[in-house]
Amino acid sequence: MSNNTTHHGPLFTLSDIIYLVLGVLSASFALKSFLVPNHFLDGGVTGISLLIHEVFHVNLGIILLILNIPFIILSRYLVGKHFAIRSGLTIALIALTLQFVNFPELTHDKLLVAMFGGFFLGVGIGLSMRGGGTFDGMEVLALFTFKKSSFSITEIILGMNILIFIIAALFMKTETALYAMLTYFIASQTTKYVIEGIEAYTGVTIVSANSEAIKKALVLSLNRGITVYKGERGFMKDSFEQSTEVDIVFTIVTRLEVRKIKNIVHAIDPKAFIFVQTVREPQGGIVKEIVKH
Repeated sequence: MSNNTTHHGPLFTLSDIIYLVLGVLSASFALKSFLVPNHFLDGGVTGISLLIHEVFHVNLGIILLILNIPFIILSRYLVGKHFAIRSGLTIALIALTLQFVNFPELTHDKLLVAMFGGFFLGVGIGLSMRGGGTFDGMEVLALFTFKKSSFSITEIILGMNILIFIIAALFMKTETALYAMLTYFIASQTTKYVIEGIEAYTGVTIVSANSEAIKKALVLSLNRGITVYKGERGFMKDSFEQSTEVDIVFTIVTRLEVRKIKNIVHAIDPKAFIFVQTVREPQGGIVKEIVKH
């Protein structure tokens, strides 16, 4: 994401509209059926809006809209015009939904509120992001801060939310802040899964003496692109001076394909060393983008 990003496609596609509308409905349901009636909080701009709503009893939709305006403007320069427009319309729609659509209060059990409130809020945020927008400007602020500091975006968001939870503990109850942390954790994990889905990309690194056979299997049988690093294997405690050159094979697959890759490699070389790692925001090559900006 950068300020020179150019987007030549339409402002909205049908899938964008479906994702954004479903995201708004899911988030509104979480807020009005779980969080607001039980005086619960979340992280991010949504959490700040809920905190102001609880302390000063101001209309939640209006607060959410006002607090996000600076981030919408900022996102225009950090992410892109279409992202800013989508986000602005999404926030306006959620404000209208909160004002005019009635959702039933489903439970007052605090654990259920934290779990399902966080779940449906996370679904709403994730669907909105898949539609190319957002209704919480915290990540935009984190991106701006990231460009000005040495901290990662994850560390910045965590720090901002810790500050929100501390303020919540001061103005409300400590228990409320603790439940807010649980709600935020569930929402953030749900958002991550909705964005990445079952197609979340995973990097697989393979070190084997039979690397040639493994390379052929990955490329010719599975139609996977690979990258090969030149390395050495050996260096055991009892034979440190002994090593052999080896091709280290790296490929990116979806989460569902990891087991299949492992089975293929194990059939070729049962002693092969394999490790997997989550791949964040892969771009270029033969890897398709999941989340549009």
